[in-house]
Amino acid sequence: MSAFWQNTISQAIRLRRELHSEPELSWHETRTAQKIRTTLSELNISWSPCAGTGTLARLNTSATAFSARHIALRGDIDALPIEEQTGKTWASRQLGCMHACGHDGHTAALLATARYLKSIEHTLPGPITLIFQPAEEGGHGALRMIEDSALEGIDEIYGWHNWPAIPEGQLVCPDGIVMCGNGTFEITVNGQGGHASQPELCRDPVLAGSAMVQALQQVVARRLAPQQTAVLSVTSFNAPSGPTVIPQQAVLGGSIRVPNSTTREQINALIVEVVENTAHAYGVSAEVTIEPRYNATINHAAQAGKLRAAWRAVMGDAAFDVATPVPIMASEDFSYYLQEIPGAFALVGAGKKGEEPVPCHSPFYDFNDALIEPVARLYAHLAGAPDPTHNNKE
Repeated sequence: MSAFWQNTISQAIRLRRELHSEPELSWHETRTAQKIRTTLSELNISWSPCAGTGTLARLNTSATAFSARHIALRGDIDALPIEEQTGKTWASRQLGCMHACGHDGHTAALLATARYLKSIEHTLPGPITLIFQPAEEGGHGALRMIEDSALEGIDEIYGWHNWPAIPEGQLVCPDGIVMCGNGTFEITVNGQGGHASQPELCRDPVLAGSAMVQALQQVVARRLAPQQTAVLSVTSFNAPSGPTVIPQQAVLGGSIRVPNSTTREQINALIVEVVENTAHAYGVSAEVTIEPRYNATINHAAQAGKLRAAWRAVMGDAAFDVATPVPIMASEDFSYYLQEIPGAFALVGAGKKGEEPVPCHSPFYDFNDALIEPVARLYAHLAGAPDPTHNNKE
C-alpha cells in the first residue's frame, strides 16, 4: 500500500473525528459545509454550493468520450438531536447534538475518495460528481438537492450507509428494495378534564389515548396480511397533568415503515379508522395528522450489480451478508435520487467482532473508522479508477 493512500486514510479518520466533535443538525450544517469546502479547495477540486449547506464537487469535467458515464457518489453530513454518552475523546462538544448515525464517517469516506480521484483525475473514464448532502435526517435534503439541479447531467448515482447490526465489512445491496419508506403521525385527543375523584364527570383523554395505543399496535398483526412488510409504532404519549387532575388533552405520536405506497395508504387509513372509532367509544374527540416522509429506497438492478461487483473486487467473494432480511425497516432519503436516475444504495456492516452492536441513533453509538478505507476503495472502483491499494502513487 502506498504512502499516499495510507496518508489519505489517516487524514480521513482525523477529519471524521473532527466532524464528530462539532455536529450540526439538518439545515444548520454551516461549519461542516465550510470544512468540506475548505478541504476540497485544498485538493484543488472545484465545488459549488447546492441547497444551502450542500456541496457539489466535480472531477474530470472535461471528459467528452461518447461512452463515458457521469457518476455521482453521495455522502450525507447532518447530525441528530441526541446527547452523546460515548465518552470518546472526540465526543460531541455541542450540547444535545451528536453524529449518532455515522454521517461524519460517510463524509470522511467521500473526502478520502475525492483526494484519491483527484490524484489520478486524468485517467478517469468519465466525469464524477461528489454530493455532500445536508438534512438526510427527516429534512428531505436529497429532494432539495435535486430541486437545485444536483443531478443535472448525471447518469448513475451510488450511496451507502454503515449498519452496526451487520458484521463488519459485510455488504447488503439487493436488486430492488433495500430500505423501507416511512411516515409519522400525531394524534390529539381532546376530552373533558376535571378532578380525579370524579371520573364520571370527565371524559378521560389518557384512558382513550391508552386504548388507541393498544389498538394501533395491533394493526399490523391483525389488519394486514402476514406477508406484508410493515411496522407501526406509537413512540410518544404526552398528557401533562397533576396527580389529582384528569387532563383536558393527550397527544400521541408515532411512525410507520412501509415498502410501497399501497401499504402506506392502507396503514394511514387504518390509523384514522382506529382513532376515530376508539374516540367515539370513549366519548372524546380526536384529530389525526399524518406526515409522509420518505418512500422506499429501491435499487436499480444493473447498478446494484455494479456495486456488488465493486465490493467483491475490494473485499472478496465472502464479503456479502446473507442473513440480514431485506428490506431494512429504516428509511433513507437516497430514495429521491433513485426515483430520478439509475443507481444503487448499499448497507455496509459496522459490527465489530466480539462486541454487542450499538445501533444508529443511540447516544452510545460511534462510527467504525475501519469502514472508511474499503468504502473509499469501493467508490474508486465505481468511478472507474484503479484500486488505490494497487496504485503505486506516492
